[in-house]
Amino acid sequence: MTKKKILVVLGGNSKEREISIKTGKACISAIKRLGYKVETFDPKIKSFFDIKKIKPNIIFNALHGEEGEDGYAQSFFEYSKIPYTHSGVLSSMNAMNKIVSKKIFIKNEIKTPKFIFIKKSTYDFLKLKIILKTKKFKYPLVVKPINEGSSIGVKICKDLKTLKKDVYYLFKSYDELIIENFIAGQEIQVAVLNGKALGAIELKPKRKFYDFKAKYLKSAKTDHIMPANLSKKKYYEVLKIAEKTHKVLKCRGVTRSDFKFLKNKFYLLEINTQPGMTDLSLVPEIASYKKISFDRLIEKLILDASLNK
Repeated sequence: MTKKKILVVLGGNSKEREISIKTGKACISAIKRLGYKVETFDPKIKSFFDIKKIKPNIIFNALHGEEGEDGYAQSFFEYSKIPYTHSGVLSSMNAMNKIVSKKIFIKNEIKTPKFIFIKKSTYDFLKLKIILKTKKFKYPLVVKPINEGSSIGVKICKDLKTLKKDVYYLFKSYDELIIENFIAGQEIQVAVLNGKALGAIELKPKRKFYDFKAKYLKSAKTDHIMPANLSKKKYYEVLKIAEKTHKVLKCRGVTRSDFKFLKNKFYLLEINTQPGMTDLSLVPEIASYKKISFDRLIEKLILDASLNK
């Protein structure tokens, strides 16, 4: 094999910086084992414009969150004309923005929790109260930023008073928020690789919900059930919904779709175009169940690297 040079882009400026570094390190080890030359690049330290000078054959995108999975980094990769892993500019942008992605889900008849969105510039609590009543929203409600990952900024509000307090708190850091029905039921996540679902895992958090700590801390002791505890028919159904979501958003490489399963129905919460690759991450765990090693998973992403997507 010709020793191609792969540039692993990791870290960055988002609130998920530390997780991105963990993902990047795990991927670097695998890429070295696969026999490629590896260089690293952290956009917090250097400008994206410097990528061209490094002259890599392929960019492996290990970024998470803002600037990493919202189309920003991808636009620089396209500008540099270097093939890169995962989804393209528009797919990343649409998937990261929860309002845009939910509209795409609805248009394509993919069930998602009922929602509204509010802007800091036009926010009026009394108007919000009336809208929630008119549209028959029921507590608990979830309020969250429209473009964060890893459950950052997610608040579950048991009543109007809590909602008012949490909206006020979140508007200190964010300009737009989404409010949606809280769906109880099973937490199901599906990995899709190159358009084909790998499998569905069920998560049973010991915490109030599957939040940042439940995702990334071993001490949170979240139970991982692989394959998800669903009937054969329902298991197949959720795989098909995830594949459809990956397709309608024109995603590439790997994605992870997060669902809630309640009263025999799947509700899609969101799709992640840059899922984590840490030792507690779900995509490698699902792939492993399908007898795809971590190294093979990384190699499949490298082989899928492209431009103009």
